[in-house]
Amino acid sequence: MAEKVLVVGSGGREHALAWKLAQSPHVQQVLVAPGNAGTAKCGKIRNSEVSVSNHSILAQYCKDHHVGLVVVGPEVPLAADIVTDLTGADVPCFGPVAEAAKLESSKSFAKAFMERHNIPTARYGSFTNPEDACRFIRMADFPALVVKASGLAAGKGVIVARDQDEACQAVMDIMKDGAFGSAGETVVVEELLEGEEVSCLCFSDGINVYPMPPAQDHKRLQDGDQGPNTGGMGAYCPTPQVSKELLQVIRETVLQKTVDGMRKEGVHYVGVLYAGMMLTKQGPKVLEFNCRFGDPECQVLMPLLKSDLYEVIWNILDGKLQSHPPEWHQDSSAVTVVMASNGYPGSYKKGVEITGLSQVEDMGLQVFHAGTALKEGGGLVSSGGRVLTVTAVRSSLEVALEAANQGVAAVGFPGAVYRRDIGHHAIAFLKEPRGLTYKDSGVDIAAGNRLVDMIKPLAKATSRTGCTADLGGFAGLFDLKAAGFVDPILVSGTDGVGTKLKVAQACRQHGGLGQDLVAMCVNDVLAHGAEPLFFLDYFSCGSLDVEMAATVVGGIAKACEMAGCALLGGETAEMPGVYLLGEYDLAGFCVGAVERGSSLPRLRDITEGDVLIGVASSGIHSNGFSLVRQVLQQKHISYSSPAPFGKPGQTVGDVLLTPTKIYSRLLLPILRSGAVKAYAHITGGGLLENIPRVLPPELAVDLDASRWTIPPVFSWLHQEGNISEEEMARTFNCGLGAVLVVSPPDAPRVLEQLQAQEDAWIVGSLSQKQPGAEPVVVRNLRQSLTNAGLKSGAAEKNGGCHGDSSTARKRTRVGVLISGTGTNLQALIEQTKSPFSAAQIVVVISNRPSVQGLKRASLAGIPTRVVDHKLYGSRAEFDSTIDGVLEEFGVELVCLAGFMRILTPNFVKKWNGKLLNIHPSLLPSFKGVNAQRQALQAGVRISGCTVHFVAEEVDAGAIIVQEAVPVLRGDTEDTLSDRIKGAEHRAYPEAVELVSSGSVRLGEDGRIIWDSKRS
Repeated sequence: MAEKVLVVGSGGREHALAWKLAQSPHVQQVLVAPGNAGTAKCGKIRNSEVSVSNHSILAQYCKDHHVGLVVVGPEVPLAADIVTDLTGADVPCFGPVAEAAKLESSKSFAKAFMERHNIPTARYGSFTNPEDACRFIRMADFPALVVKASGLAAGKGVIVARDQDEACQAVMDIMKDGAFGSAGETVVVEELLEGEEVSCLCFSDGINVYPMPPAQDHKRLQDGDQGPNTGGMGAYCPTPQVSKELLQVIRETVLQKTVDGMRKEGVHYVGVLYAGMMLTKQGPKVLEFNCRFGDPECQVLMPLLKSDLYEVIWNILDGKLQSHPPEWHQDSSAVTVVMASNGYPGSYKKGVEITGLSQVEDMGLQVFHAGTALKEGGGLVSSGGRVLTVTAVRSSLEVALEAANQGVAAVGFPGAVYRRDIGHHAIAFLKEPRGLTYKDSGVDIAAGNRLVDMIKPLAKATSRTGCTADLGGFAGLFDLKAAGFVDPILVSGTDGVGTKLKVAQACRQHGGLGQDLVAMCVNDVLAHGAEPLFFLDYFSCGSLDVEMAATVVGGIAKACEMAGCALLGGETAEMPGVYLLGEYDLAGFCVGAVERGSSLPRLRDITEGDVLIGVASSGIHSNGFSLVRQVLQQKHISYSSPAPFGKPGQTVGDVLLTPTKIYSRLLLPILRSGAVKAYAHITGGGLLENIPRVLPPELAVDLDASRWTIPPVFSWLHQEGNISEEEMARTFNCGLGAVLVVSPPDAPRVLEQLQAQEDAWIVGSLSQKQPGAEPVVVRNLRQSLTNAGLKSGAAEKNGGCHGDSSTARKRTRVGVLISGTGTNLQALIEQTKSPFSAAQIVVVISNRPSVQGLKRASLAGIPTRVVDHKLYGSRAEFDSTIDGVLEEFGVELVCLAGFMRILTPNFVKKWNGKLLNIHPSLLPSFKGVNAQRQALQAGVRISGCTVHFVAEEVDAGAIIVQEAVPVLRGDTEDTLSDRIKGAEHRAYPEAVELVSSGSVRLGEDGRIIWDSKRS
């Protein structure tokens, strides 16, 4: 269903945003407040006279006019916390909250923030006294010539002085003469940086950042960067001065660090982050932050955005930026030229008539209005300093500039001021002859050296008897004698982690891969009875992300400690063009040793009747992931979805990335005892192909799958992927990470030793292989896989139901009542998608039309109804109508998910024991509204959320589930609320499953009753 979007602002940036949003099939109409002549009446776009400074009025306007999304253009409303006020009124709003927008609204705050989080920027001082500022200017051991008003000054509060006297005069003008009003009560004095200035913007969902193509603004009024500073006379995009590798550096060291730093300080930065950068010889440094699209950068970015802007914004608001990154038009350049009034940036005449715009658009160019107004009786006149921009998108920068200049020349605007050389820095850069460097080819030696420095202490910690793990030499040394070997045989193994890499990269969870890599190699070496001695790793990528690589290698080092081997060395290979940005590959190499005569398998000793002992795996380990990913793709399940085969709160990605078990410390003492004749590592090839590798060819394997515990993930893959039991046994470990061959007399002792530390079972035996028979037979696998799924659905989702698993369970029919965005509804939808869920959402009812929650339900294929409370004369009539809808759909359980109406006592009585609600505190503390504020005012250290049965008294019903959330130092209502919402998304589905499955019910005395047979 198409909806209305409101854009706040009146400039060329807002016209560009409205223009792009109007292209979305999801958008019915774009309102712009207050807008300009270009947005007054243009297709889907209209102006609105609603006040944007009074947030209460604006929120009510949005509700009355069914506005489903507000997009904020300028910085002033963001600093006034329009985002918090609107979202608090259930009006979705795109942009950072005021606490995050302080990066722009307070330059003093921004500089201190960058200092706290080690973000590269110019040296500086912050002052409230002009004499102190001038003393700093004259005493600094660097050119302290940039003077900034700390507050918002409409983009004009920066003075770049030529000498110390001019810098001191600028301080006096700002602080004593009030050149920028209250914005200049604090000034920041900065080092004058030298280099190329660029604008690097990104989208952020509070966790992930996704950079836009870099752009360059032109602040000076006249060609050749002459004349006074302005708000911007033009821009172009992309900038060839910023290579893909350099943009990645800026992403890692500035953009991601900023969002991460905000989150560490309790603020989720959601929206657009704009970093004004200076490309210095010492590397890129931040000049300033803006917390919104730049103007005129927005006018070149929007035409280059290939994706639907409306969809991009909702993916950000829903936290799905990583899985749904925006796409941009490639091999195109955009140039925008600003046409300003004569006299700008000083005084200028308004009301100058403008003509010829239709001719410009006929040239394939886009005109974005800023300071324009409609003349009475028709026609267009100027009403501001920067009046309009002409934007051209062409195959190259030079062609785009020529087209934009031709468009400007076609506009009838007497006395207009504009530049003709937008992009001249880039054009000169492209024409400049430069000798190639290794870094130009995509290999950053300095980054590689930084990585080595980071991982050296990690490797050092893995030192063991026989070697000191010091990285940096040409090769590593190991002393076998010092390690206690007398007559050793060396055993080596190498492996990787397969396409589990793709899952980790998609989830941005890289730490566990190190254990996977070490386990795959060490467990292979163990199969020959060898003690793992040392390990070498190979990390290859297209462009080295130092932080990511350090995380991976740190995981390798930790796993080496677990395995008892030293991380003796490795190789980092940066290979541009071989891998896509963000992709990498891993390989490992392990060397072990075993005394001559003690190696495995002991083929001559293995006989018919020997017992097979299975040791539990942690899950899929590191094999079969190409098939796993195919099943997920066919079922349209993302890695961020709640896992239908995991513990409550786990995502699909969490379960799949469970690290592979390392068996060396568990098995080595048992292998050395001589009781084990052979050990098979169940790796690629599964049960069917790995066990025969350690057996004489005349023997066959008889396994009984009913004897061991199969993790639920295998059951889910078997059922949802329609994978045969033979294919399951040939591809996956099916719950067994290792299989040992022992004689029957030794089996009890070996099993006891294993079970002291790990789950283990007698899983089968060896027999004489008959002609034409399969080498491995797995009995009862299909039934065991089915039973594993049923047990998972009961035990992990419904509190441990042990009823008859052979019959299909009836699912409880659930109705959900909402009033707004429906984030808790989404959590319930994700949970009930699971085939093991005891609940089924059959209808979603809202008392407000066009809210986001209704869209969430529709996208999930759930029927929706709107029962608008404004249309009913009494609460009883309203409740009766809702009750009728619930009856119509046969609802058995009602969930309130952000439902903002108080229900009548009669309604509550009728649905007693079948009506659930969630409250953002640990009840009975802090009932009613503003629970987070109450918690902060009370000074408690723990808050959280409570799911309870609804009683006639507000927030007084019996408690089903609670989840605690710590109150952190410096928490605000917003930051505490954000973390509690995360807890709500786990607690509410858990409570619904408990009630739906019958594990929990409400007794006649109003107390909770737990069903001991189900819980």
